[in-house]
Amino acid sequence: MAYPPESDHQTSEHPVLEIEFFHDVLCAWCFALSPRMRQLVSQYPEVRVIHRAFALAPTPESLVSMFGSKEQAKREILSHWRAANENDDARRINADLMAAQPFDYPHSMPGLLACKAAERQGGQEAHWAMYDRVQKAHLTECQDITDMSVLRRCAADVGLDVEQWEEDYHVPDVREAVERDIRHARFYGITSVPTLVADQKYALSGAQPYARLAAWIEQLLEKRTPPSL
Repeated sequence: MAYPPESDHQTSEHPVLEIEFFHDVLCAWCFALSPRMRQLVSQYPEVRVIHRAFALAPTPESLVSMFGSKEQAKREILSHWRAANENDDARRINADLMAAQPFDYPHSMPGLLACKAAERQGGQEAHWAMYDRVQKAHLTECQDITDMSVLRRCAADVGLDVEQWEEDYHVPDVREAVERDIRHARFYGITSVPTLVADQKYALSGAQPYARLAAWIEQLLEKRTPPSL
């Protein structure tokens, strides 16, 4: 599958409303939100989603630093999984399966690099497809998403040229793109994900229900509509 060139989606009828979607592949609440964002884009052709990396745990050492040990990290994070599963419309998050897995809870960077490498090949559409597939591997299938063989399968599943994807994964520009997104989040003052930022100034955080997302978009579009004379 070849990803088409990106369109700016801008017409006189539907000027772009750009939404930056800050997320981490580890984030169960982001997993709940992503299908709602896809629904939003389908309903509102004005909306263009830009995917931004946010590393909750950049390295394995980050998890130990935050939670005291790898074992404690996994226990506490899986309690968040169970809460997020109640928010997820399709109840796709499998905390019990992850608890039974023998590997340490993964860290963020391999999955974030995988998504940015996909973006290099196919733009925002490919980033989103890879992001959703890596999250499914992590939160539903409970695979080790720090394992390159798992990430390769994800790349193949979403139709990427896997050899090109793997080459891009190791390009310094891809890591810099992740770091740039993290700096971008810091500039906005973002400290948690998922967070949406519209037009670089209107923020909405959390795995909001679809009705709340749609109401937010309606408010933003109304701000752009000139008053009738």
